Amino acid sequence: MPAMGKMRFCLILLLHIVIICKSANVDTISSDVKFKNVDRTIDIASQLVKITSKITLENSGKSPVKSFLLAVEALAQSKIAHISVKDANNKDLRVTETTVQGYNNVKFWRVELKETINAASTAAVTAESVFTKALQPYPTAIGQQEDQLVKYNGNLYIYTPYQVVSQKSNIIMNTKNIESFTKVKPFSQQDGAIQYGPYSNIEPFTEKELSVHYKNNSPFLTVTRVERLIEVSHWGNIAVEEIIEVEHTGAKLKGPFSRYDYQQDHHSGPASVRSYKTLLPASASDVYYRDTNGNISTSNMKVKKDSVELDLRPRYPLFGGWRTHYTLGYNVPSYEYLYHSGNEYLLKMRVVDHIFDDMQVDELVTKIILPEGSVNIKINVPYPVTRLPDSLHYTYLDTKGRPVITFTKANVVENHIQDFQLRYTFPRLLMLQEPLLVVGFLYTLFLCVIIYVRLDFSIHKSEHQHKD
Repeated sequence: MPAMGKMRFCLILLLHIVIICKSANVDTISSDVKFKNVDRTIDIASQLVKITSKITLENSGKSPVKSFLLAVEALAQSKIAHISVKDANNKDLRVTETTVQGYNNVKFWRVELKETINAASTAAVTAESVFTKALQPYPTAIGQQEDQLVKYNGNLYIYTPYQVVSQKSNIIMNTKNIESFTKVKPFSQQDGAIQYGPYSNIEPFTEKELSVHYKNNSPFLTVTRVERLIEVSHWGNIAVEEIIEVEHTGAKLKGPFSRYDYQQDHHSGPASVRSYKTLLPASASDVYYRDTNGNISTSNMKVKKDSVELDLRPRYPLFGGWRTHYTLGYNVPSYEYLYHSGNEYLLKMRVVDHIFDDMQVDELVTKIILPEGSVNIKINVPYPVTRLPDSLHYTYLDTKGRPVITFTKANVVENHIQDFQLRYTFPRLLMLQEPLLVVGFLYTLFLCVIIYVRLDFSIHKSEHQHKD
């Protein structure tokens, strides 16, 4: 009986801990919070949808408000790549994904304020979100000389669990060629933009379709996969190599492709991509970029003060559905990214680097190869990633192998160009391992040669003739 009692107590305690952990990420919707004013800017000029919402929060209750919730409707959940919030002082606020009981189809984030909002007071914040693959080519196939038309479907109102007192929206397209758009009064149309609102007293979770059909010839390039390899050396160098797969995800090419027409008329193929610019660190050296056929000689490199600019030009223009694959590599000095105190080391580098403007990456794989003998490895990434099992990498003069830290992330945009921090311990005496191995090998080789020269392997000994 005592054993059964202990087991029952352990099960109850475990269940209690699970309930507490689960409830830690469960929030409730406060009826005291209102969005007094919302001014949204929806930028659909590129292949990404960038929404900036300037929100004035109002506390209509009696107790202070320390946080509020942001929400995304079900149709947009798979497309959101990044979300961030700043206060009136342009300082980042902590944003944590959470849930609300009874709203399983809605994605929520809890935003923690640096200063509480007292009763009958207001506070201003700015929320930024980026969506990928939210623009659909329409029609889905076009000729070589045709412009690309795309359609955006979104929500006319901000999707929120709170009542909105007043709201305005500004849609930016940077084009006058608009085929059609949703007309809900009051609205106005100017060159390359549509203004909606103000709309008053919008109830929580209100949805109304917003549709815009317009011309968009900006590069619709998707990096389907990028494998980023960072090899750390304590001898003053860090090698970076990226294997990049790119696909044009815009309207597919209808009919044959004429290279003659494409070269004769610079305006031919307005929706195609001839080249794009990649930015590397300013200290990058020994840069190489090649595809399966060798070096891409049509590309150019320009060294600037704060970066190295590569104008990458594929061997053929990219139309809808066309792909290219290439490898980009360079070296950077370790003193700019690797810090140490005794045997403790800290590596600070970017999780992903700039590939082209308004990039969208379906799958990112980042691998970090540390020197052989590194232990106590701890990594800190500024946003959620999927950590894969560690592995070993063998190269010349390795005995036990070099630790490889690997993690992946899906749906990556430029906002994810942030630094990770990797800490590890490396006994500095191990830096002598490879030189000693070389010395030992050469010593053994010369010793074998000396022994070989001094040994006599002949079958018959030579006889010397003596004169009587």
